[in-house]
Amino acid sequence: MPRFSIIVPVFKVQGFLHECLDSVLGQSFADFEVIAVDDRSPDRCGAILDEYADRDSRVRVLHLPENVGLGRARNAGLEQASGDYVLFLDSDDHYTPGLLEAVAARLGAAGDPDILVFDHVRTHWWGRGGPSATAELLAAAGTDAFSIRQSPQYLHLFLVAWNKAFRRSFFLEHGLRYAPGLYEDAPVTYRAMVLADRIVCLDRVGVEYRQRRQGAITKTPGRRHFDIFQQYEGLFAFLAERPDLAWARPLLFERALNHMLFVLAQEDRVTPADRPDFYRAIRSFHRRHLPPGFTAPDGDSGLKMRLLATAPYVSYAALTGLGRLGRAAANQGRRAAGTVARPARKAWYAAQSRRPLDPHLAVYSALHHGGVSGDPAAIHAKALEIAPHIHGVWVVREDAVASLPPGIDHVPPGSRRYHQVMARATYWVNNVNWPGTVVKRPGSVHIHTHLGTPLKYMAADLLTKPGARHGFNVPQMLRRADRWDYSLVANRHSELVWDRAYPCHFTSLRTGSPRNDVLVAAPDGAGAEFRSRHGIPEDHTVVLYAPTRRDYRRGGHVDRIDLARFAADLGEGHTLVVRLHPSLATGPARRFGLAELHRRGALVDATDEPHVEEVMLASDVLVTDYSSLMFDYANLDRPIVVHADDWGAFAASRGAYFDITAQAPGHVSRSHRELVWLFASGGWRDEESARLRAEFRARFCEFDDGRAAERVVRTLLLGESMPEPAAAVRVPEPTAGHDQLAST
Repeated sequence: MPRFSIIVPVFKVQGFLHECLDSVLGQSFADFEVIAVDDRSPDRCGAILDEYADRDSRVRVLHLPENVGLGRARNAGLEQASGDYVLFLDSDDHYTPGLLEAVAARLGAAGDPDILVFDHVRTHWWGRGGPSATAELLAAAGTDAFSIRQSPQYLHLFLVAWNKAFRRSFFLEHGLRYAPGLYEDAPVTYRAMVLADRIVCLDRVGVEYRQRRQGAITKTPGRRHFDIFQQYEGLFAFLAERPDLAWARPLLFERALNHMLFVLAQEDRVTPADRPDFYRAIRSFHRRHLPPGFTAPDGDSGLKMRLLATAPYVSYAALTGLGRLGRAAANQGRRAAGTVARPARKAWYAAQSRRPLDPHLAVYSALHHGGVSGDPAAIHAKALEIAPHIHGVWVVREDAVASLPPGIDHVPPGSRRYHQVMARATYWVNNVNWPGTVVKRPGSVHIHTHLGTPLKYMAADLLTKPGARHGFNVPQMLRRADRWDYSLVANRHSELVWDRAYPCHFTSLRTGSPRNDVLVAAPDGAGAEFRSRHGIPEDHTVVLYAPTRRDYRRGGHVDRIDLARFAADLGEGHTLVVRLHPSLATGPARRFGLAELHRRGALVDATDEPHVEEVMLASDVLVTDYSSLMFDYANLDRPIVVHADDWGAFAASRGAYFDITAQAPGHVSRSHRELVWLFASGGWRDEESARLRAEFRARFCEFDDGRAAERVVRTLLLGESMPEPAAAVRVPEPTAGHDQLAST
């Protein structure tokens, strides 16, 4: 008996079917059966299913003699199922890597509950969307099992079949079956949820829910959307036979009305001509099934429910339309208020700009006002030590204030004091460009630190890469860079790149990277606090995986490594630590398995750690693809593995200043098998790895001598002289094509 039976109803999806089935059969957890139900599909779906069944014994195909629709196709598959748990997957959607392993682990830890619910992400035909509407609800569930009577808010979870694993004996015991027609998921989902004694949640994206441009039945206008009333009539007929579920009736009544009103509001479902009839059908349902003492919820949906009791369609349409107009008027008022405020702020800024510069004032920012980090943080810390008379003020977004270290003087962008500080500060330090609204005053000193040594194309070089510069205004970027006085560099490669990518008027300073001082002069035991905080045993080999974003994928996130599989393949005595690119930290990327694996201790998610230097110090080896983190990490003289399975696509879409696979800081893997072999064989730290790393360090850690922050403060803030850093290792002679940026 398999652990899972995965039922896939199939109809007119031949273009999506391969991706769907491959996402199931490629799962790391293999104890399952796939029951694919060919719902008399008129295209090649049936033949495709048979081809899969011939290749993989886990696939069974059920060819129906006639088309019966999605609900009854699921029922037909259910009759053939033998697994402990039943999962339903629509054949134009697909599973995310590692889902089934995560579901199996969660079910085992929870003692086989009745239902497990996991998350999804909408994949629109133009690209992937953001987090689901119930992501926060899933996250709040934690690891405890619950019932709907105890936690009624979980009836708000997405009411579909394919985001759940049902214990098959529970499903059969209660006679749960899908009815014909649209919206067949609703009555089964709600019946199952109120009947279940134990429900658990898995806070992880498990399904990419495809939003097709054409062909989606629920987004085809017509009278079929009236099926929703038949579906909910069936649910309430069931409730009428179960007096023990009287407590659930008000909850389900509210959910039913909410669903019906939502459908009514969708222009791509109910046509204008059908809306009066649809509204009257909702009112009829409301009148027949209104529970005694029912109270509509607060907010917009509750207002609409209260209107149902009294307002005919004409009044309802007018009132809800008036609500939209009211919101539009409010938005227009807020915009007008902003229009009034902007001239006032501009006048204040102009008045402050007529006052003398304050020679003892410096303003700092990092990562678009995201907090205290990177090179600016290292410079500020050194200034506090050797130039305490220069007061430092950080520009920090309000959502990042909670993460600030104690004692940091800060201003929110756009505030009155912000404009005062920006107008009066003599020293400006940032690792990204300052906003275009601030003006460089004569006598001010702008210090640009950059975000690391560049591998991928930057700034003006992006003009040849239209896909990579999507959303970037290169001329505007260069106008802002014209304000730089000094550009800090850690190596001659960076110096050449910045001169080419930013054709502006700055002076390059060979200071080294201030943020890397702590890596160059790392004391014994550095990183121990990080290990202790995350429960990593002292004798474990810590493998840091730090991937970068991809310009060839909308949203930037691509899973190049199955994290659960990699963590398991590393074996005993190893801990995998993952740090995503900062631009992916707040999107859905971590919900594709990373956050869930962190919660159950399979790995450590270090994406939110404020100081990446601490994460690097705690690790023994870095696995990365094309992240600039490798150039910083090389200062530690610890092994680096480059996982470059999509180097061709990355270089073609973004552009690269050199071939990292040919001039790597260590061994290069191009598949999961090669990556795991490097660790199993010990190749990740062999003599060849050390030789490659030495050459890499000589080239890219050239000016990092541990005194970069001091050099910046003494030369630029205090006006003292300090010699340039001497190369710690001789830089090898360039090979053919090496460093010839003009030809790339």
